[in-house]
This record gives sequence, structure tokens and C-alpha cells, in this order.
Amino acid sequence: MQVLVQGRVPVKKHAVPVHQIELRIKTLAELFNSMDPTPFHHCDLDRDAQEFLESWAMGYPHNSHFRIIVHIEHMPDEIPVALVTEALHNFFDYKAEITRRQLRLLLLEGRSSLLIGLTFLLLCLLGADYLLAYTDNTFLRLLKESLIIGGWVAMWRPLQIFLYEWWPSVRRGKIFRNLARSQVRVMLAARD
Repeated sequence: MQVLVQGRVPVKKHAVPVHQIELRIKTLAELFNSMDPTPFHHCDLDRDAQEFLESWAMGYPHNSHFRIIVHIEHMPDEIPVALVTEALHNFFDYKAEITRRQLRLLLLEGRSSLLIGLTFLLLCLLGADYLLAYTDNTFLRLLKESLIIGGWVAMWRPLQIFLYEWWPSVRRGKIFRNLARSQVRVMLAARD
């Protein structure tokens, strides 16, 4: 598989940009996962083709539209535009759905972690308040401070989920949905 120059296709002002991704393969079979026993239009993409398309698409804004051009050196007798289009659209629809499910599970984990973290924080703060009366004892003062720190550390995971982890999944899902709606062209590759 060879990479061709990628680029931005000129569009009208204020229009959503359409980015072009070109893929060069020798045969149509190189586009698909050879270990997948299902009929072609439901095939998984070959790992290299998948990674190539995803890596280029992730480099563009999440609201971008895409045009995928597949250059095939040894073209089958009938140009497989419909087959390739359906395979790419099905594959990226599937990836978008998987990403949506993973996001839902992440947010569920975040809510559970938040409930557990808040409960633990409350118990730690109550314990620290109880130990406030024993400020003369160094060990109990250390225990009080440890309870406060431990309570706040328990909030680390829910804060990490709700502040940082959810939005990359949303972005990936949007990119996959846009790839699933991409314009697809299949062309005979020019021989070098």
C-alpha cells in the first residue's frame, strides 16, 4: 500500500471543508481483512488501511467532510465503487457505534466513581473533623491531614473522566460518522 499526497479540496467560503484522503493498493483484496469470513460488503478493513484512513482523518477538525479516493493498480473487470463505498461506510458506522457505546460506559463509570468518591470524601472529612479535637497529638494530627488528602485523592478518577476523558471519544465518534458519510471514488492507479 502506498500513500498519495493528501490535501484539502478547495471549497466555497463558509462551507464545511472537504478533505481528500487517497489510498493506493495493488488489488481490491488489500483493502479488506483477509481473516474476515463474511461477504465483502460487511468486511472489516485491512488493519493498515484502517489505520491509514483514521490517522489522516483524526488530523482534521471533527466537523470535516471527507472524500476517499482508492487507487487500485489491478482493477477488477467491473469497477467496485458500490462495494468499496458500502464497505467503508459500514465499517466506519460500526466504529462510530462502538465509540458511542464506549463513551456511554465511560460516563456511567464516571457517575459511579463520582458517587463513590463523594461518599469517601464525606467520610474522610467527617473523620478529620472528629480528629480536630485531638490537635495535641502529633499522630492524630497526621491522621487528620491524611484523611483530608485521601478524601480528595478519591475524587481524582471522576474528575479525570468528566474533565478530560470524555471529549476525545466524542471527537473520535464524530470523525467516524463523517468517514461513514464520505464520498468514495475508486480509480485505476497510474502505473509508475
